[in-house]
Amino acid sequence: MRKIVAINCSPRTVWNTATLVKDAAEGAKEKGAEIEYFDLYRLEKFTGCISCFGCKLEPNLGKCICRDGLKPVLDAIREADGLIIGTPNYLGDASAGFRALYERLIFQALTYKTEPRSYNDRQIPVVLIMTSNAPEEFYGPSGYMDKLNNYAQTLGAFVGPAKVMVSGNTLQVKDYSRFNWTMFDPETKKQRHETVFPQEREKARALGSEMV
Repeated sequence: MRKIVAINCSPRTVWNTATLVKDAAEGAKEKGAEIEYFDLYRLEKFTGCISCFGCKLEPNLGKCICRDGLKPVLDAIREADGLIIGTPNYLGDASAGFRALYERLIFQALTYKTEPRSYNDRQIPVVLIMTSNAPEEFYGPSGYMDKLNNYAQTLGAFVGPAKVMVSGNTLQVKDYSRFNWTMFDPETKKQRHETVFPQEREKARALGSEMV
């Protein structure tokens, strides 16, 4: 049985990002995969890379030696056959939790040698999902897509081939009037959530299924 690690890098455990990560995981599960799921912001305290270079020394070449909340996640990915990661778009970038995981995941594999470039000799497929208030069509002109593709390219080099999915123009809250967010049309947001978001959920499920 294949093992897939699914990680929600949003502090919200039941909203857009978490939903799509769980849908992708469910698609993989339906194909017979075993799922190990993490809510990143529910783990014990963790940080990004602390630049100790322990992963560049024997006997821990290619393995982060920092023992904090991310250790079980990195250990699980090391044994996995596929990786699903979802993050919200915060201020034009991934969440801080995603960045911390990304630093630790990538830097441990980086050799700083001309050959080989990576200590990871076991490539696994990756699905990278980003949700955002900004519409998907805004990603190209804003440069968001370039940034997301850079993440995917680096994941492809040091973890395995990555596919990207964007879910834009999402419903951020149930009650917009509570916050007086006058730049949004709450009814349009809700309508999209009821009509388009279910299609995106199916897309995420299909990506998880294809991974297996």
